[in-house]
Amino acid sequence: MPHFYISTSDVNQDIITVSDKENFHHIARVLRSKVGETLLLIDENRTQYKVVIQNIDSKSITTKVVETLKANHCLDLNLYLVQSVLKTDAQNFVMQKATELGIKKIIPVITDNSVIKPSVADSKVDKWQKIANEAVKQCERVDFPIVSQRTTLEQVLNNQDFDIKIACVERTHTMTLKECLRNIKIKSDTKIAVIIGPEGGFSAREIELLNRHEDVHKVSLGKMILRAETAVISALSNVIYELEND
Repeated sequence: MPHFYISTSDVNQDIITVSDKENFHHIARVLRSKVGETLLLIDENRTQYKVVIQNIDSKSITTKVVETLKANHCLDLNLYLVQSVLKTDAQNFVMQKATELGIKKIIPVITDNSVIKPSVADSKVDKWQKIANEAVKQCERVDFPIVSQRTTLEQVLNNQDFDIKIACVERTHTMTLKECLRNIKIKSDTKIAVIIGPEGGFSAREIELLNRHEDVHKVSLGKMILRAETAVISALSNVIYELEND
């Protein structure tokens, strides 16, 4: 069923008016929805409305609420992705899949082996946010992730906002992510940062830097050497599996 995001200001008792240009265009012009058809609308309070279209004019759509419920398509974990920027197609893929997995924030970093220049990464942030927003609509999440401005690994490691930092470092560490997660206890507000390197992995300098930070859990994702974008999906999926609703 088509799924769209609205504001509580659009709701007047059991009538919801959809006047946002993007939503209106998609419903009326792309989907060619008609009076009597059903839509799902979600507001910023994670309230989901099942509505029936009553009227479509030149600029807005009037709907009537037939059912209201609390939407639950969101991750219980406060999970953050710190990820070395990849080439265009791979990076776009990461933005989409990390969003589908429920990440709260994506923090792009430039590392020693990054193939993307800092200036190029800076120019892509708005596009990455748009890709994340589109992915939200596809997977029916009730919240939107934030794509932050580009930063450095050093700044992330010195950031005291994260309660747990997990760096996936292939070849040099034998503790698996699974072993690490089994020893972690979290609370509902625990902030977890998962750190993934670029194609080719972290440099020797960066591995030394990670080793100097005793609060960072250095782990392996297993025996196989993964592509960077595959490592993102593998790491996030395993963290969610082990820790959500723990």
